[in-house]
Amino acid sequence: MSSASGEQPGHPLFEDYQTLPGTFDEFYEPSGELRPQVRSVVEQLDRIGKREFARRRKVADANFFKGGVTFAVYSDQRGSEKIFPFDLIPRIIPASDWRRVETGLKQRVTALNAFLTDVYGDQRAIAEGVVPAFMVEGASGYLRQLRGVRPPKGVYIHIAGIDLIREPDGTFVVLEDNARTPSGVSYVLENRTVMKRVYPRIFRDAGVRGVEEYPVRLRKALAAVRPESTDEHHAVVLTPGSFNSAYFEHGFLARRMGCDLVEGRDLFVDDDRVYAKTTRGPARVDVIYRRIDDAFLDPEVFNPSSVLGVPGLVRAYAKGNVALANAIGNGVADDKGIYPFVPDLIRFYLGEDPILGQVTTYVCARDDDRAYVMENLDKLVVKAVNEAGGYGMLVGPKATKKQHAEFAERIRSNPRNYIAQPLIELSTCPTSVSGHVEPRRVDLRPYVVTGDQPWVLPGGLTRVALVKGSYVVNSSQGGGSKDTWILAKR
Repeated sequence: MSSASGEQPGHPLFEDYQTLPGTFDEFYEPSGELRPQVRSVVEQLDRIGKREFARRRKVADANFFKGGVTFAVYSDQRGSEKIFPFDLIPRIIPASDWRRVETGLKQRVTALNAFLTDVYGDQRAIAEGVVPAFMVEGASGYLRQLRGVRPPKGVYIHIAGIDLIREPDGTFVVLEDNARTPSGVSYVLENRTVMKRVYPRIFRDAGVRGVEEYPVRLRKALAAVRPESTDEHHAVVLTPGSFNSAYFEHGFLARRMGCDLVEGRDLFVDDDRVYAKTTRGPARVDVIYRRIDDAFLDPEVFNPSSVLGVPGLVRAYAKGNVALANAIGNGVADDKGIYPFVPDLIRFYLGEDPILGQVTTYVCARDDDRAYVMENLDKLVVKAVNEAGGYGMLVGPKATKKQHAEFAERIRSNPRNYIAQPLIELSTCPTSVSGHVEPRRVDLRPYVVTGDQPWVLPGGLTRVALVKGSYVVNSSQGGGSKDTWILAKR
């Protein structure tokens, strides 16, 4: 399908590429013609050719290895630490498409923050029937003991990762919200660094918007929500430690923001204020960017056996003496059971129609929805509302009858814990696989940072299902990533 012109040194990279029927291909129109925004990039990659592309692939791998860009897969017996799989063919999104996405993400995060304020406050949305009480109270991320506690400056979601997919017509829709501890942004920044080294001319000619300001934006957002009771701003990144799957990212962001990377044992609470242990004595901490789940944050309130958190941290937070990014209890906002109600929440809190659509979702806690799901398990994707990373999921059209029966029993025993959706064809993007370029399904996780106002990183983490035919893009399930190029307006 290559449309490159002129003599080609070696084999053009895209010479054998064939699109996948029924999907939106990020590079090619259904007619086989290149989309205008990618034409120049494809022509330059074709001129590079397969042999030179393979050489640059090795350069990129060496950069990731030297930089320690890794993630952990706990279930892999071959070893836990791995270089994050990365594809050298970028995903390219024109400015016109991105404008709608950016505006829609800001709207959605604003509404989700309003929902959290309401859920832990007056609960108007429940009282007025916008969302059922049992759906909120049944969410594992809803923490009743936090009702009445308002975070500094009223911001709950400081960092959001909103997963998007393209439908077959090319429209971006929301697949999932992540409002607790969304990960992956370090790979966005490292991917970009490597791509600029490997393709300096192609990158420059394409006119790609930068992503490098993310750590600065995040640091400013953290400063914007610091409690007024502190004289000096001291933010830290709280990690569960080096055995966590995202530990590389914790250290990466701490360095880029100029913050200390700490573990729970490095902090203590005195007189409902948080301090860090330093060589110069205790130092007051006013903002904690925490990468520890709620259940392990404070053994006095949650899991008493946790050694990862800080005793007394919730008391300091409830008194308004420390800001936590993200806030405690955010899990109710990104619970998959709440997801179907988000369009109505946007209308309720903002008085606006949703800019971004989302996938049709059946709530198994509803009798009618559950009956439909049970009759159509072979056609639907069933998800456990509290699982992530591609776990706890049934892809009905690809599952066995035995798996259908197992999930039917799970749904009957705990209907609140499951939702179901039609199998959506994710868009495909050309991907280098064993020396060939083939279509692979992708999603996109943009990041929204909120301090005074929400700001959207121009791009995000494009995750790619490297296994042929797979719909699962998560790194824990064999997925990789691509650099996402948002083109500047020209």
